[in-house]
Amino acid sequence: MTVTGQDTDAVRILRGLEDGSSSARLRAALAAGTAPDPRFVAELIRRCAIEPEFFVRDMLTWALTRHPVSMTLPALLDEVRSERAQARSQALHTLSKIGDRRAWPAITSALLADADHEVARSAWRAAVVLVAPGEEGVLATELATQLGRGGRETRLSLSQALVALGDVIEPVLLAAAKSPDAHVRTHALATQRLLRDPDAGFESAIEEAKRVAVLDGPGQEGR
Repeated sequence: MTVTGQDTDAVRILRGLEDGSSSARLRAALAAGTAPDPRFVAELIRRCAIEPEFFVRDMLTWALTRHPVSMTLPALLDEVRSERAQARSQALHTLSKIGDRRAWPAITSALLADADHEVARSAWRAAVVLVAPGEEGVLATELATQLGRGGRETRLSLSQALVALGDVIEPVLLAAAKSPDAHVRTHALATQRLLRDPDAGFESAIEEAKRVAVLDGPGQEGR
């Protein structure tokens, strides 16, 4: 069998994805996206699940977006059901970058409420990109169940996802602003402010929401 230069390049790239040096893995991922090859898809996806460096993971995702959706989509849909949290998170992130709405049914309630914050954040971002037309209200209701969750970064991600859905989120925010849970109320009020004023900083929105939540108490906001 004749070994071509293309075969040699493919072997070099595949080996590079396994290199102990993060810079070498980054170069290999760049090369895999620059010269897409069906032989790369499985290894790129496998590497996403275990790659420790953020910048390399981002390049792996970019490389996958350069390959045919017919090859990447089925494998990524399998990956969102992985037991490994990073595999689920990175697959969801990649699906959001590909933007093919055929992936929408894979964004389940379980993923939107995943116990791992990074997986949940990736699911929220993917959901607002992939949501089927007419399903925005259903998604808003699902996302609202996560209000008050986690720390600053998690709450900011959820607020951004909700705001990206537009005015359809108003009813669920009004309901959440009456929650007996102060964390939920504050988060809902801050998200309302961001919806009204997208240029408002999240920190200032949270501080204002805290003042309103304390002054009005549960059941008073949104009157």
